[in-house]
This record gives sequence, structure tokens and C-alpha cells, in this order.
Amino acid sequence: MSPKQTPVTRPLRRSEYRIEFGTSNAQKGWTDVLATQRNTVVVAWERLPADPLADDTTCHGMKGNLEFITHAGSTYRRRQYELRNGARIWFYVYDRTVVLTEVHTHHPNATK
Repeated sequence: MSPKQTPVTRPLRRSEYRIEFGTSNAQKGWTDVLATQRNTVVVAWERLPADPLADDTTCHGMKGNLEFITHAGSTYRRRQYELRNGARIWFYVYDRTVVLTEVHTHHPNATK
């Protein structure tokens, strides 16, 4: 009898951050954007655990009224990772964890 097939999660280096969903909407958005931009999402998956706080043209802090987010009673600085065709991953960093709060398959109206 063959063993139950379960996915193997990618192990993290000691220096890397863990990625988790902060909302069920982020989890649904992740599934949706993965279906349309798999390779781009894989690049984001490789980047975010390595250095989610580094600013560049793809990953940076948000500005204005989107700069901060309150989640589970605490306030954090919100960041975004830009995917192709306007898709976005919004997240914050807590301790050694990247918490995905929103994943958009297209450019979010809030940042237009």
C-alpha cells in the first residue's frame, strides 16, 4: 500500500521568515493569483522569506492611509509585493513571520 500523498513544505533557513495567511481572503486571493501567475508567485515566495523588509521596485512599504494596518489588536507597517498585470500581495512583518493580509489578482482600487 502506498503512503498518503501529502505535499512537502519548503524548509526555511534559520535566517528566513515564515509566510502565513492573516485572513481567509488572503488565502483565497493567493489561490486565485497562483492560478493565473504561477511563476511570478514562485518568485515572490522565494523573495519574501529571504528579505521581506528590503525596498526595491517590486517590494516596498505602502504610503498614506494604507501605510499602517491594525491586525489582531496591534498596528503594523503594511508592505506590498507587486506582481505582473497589477496584481499585488499586501503583507506585514511580525517577528520572523510575513503575514499576508490581502492578495489581489489585479491592481487594487485603493492604490489607483
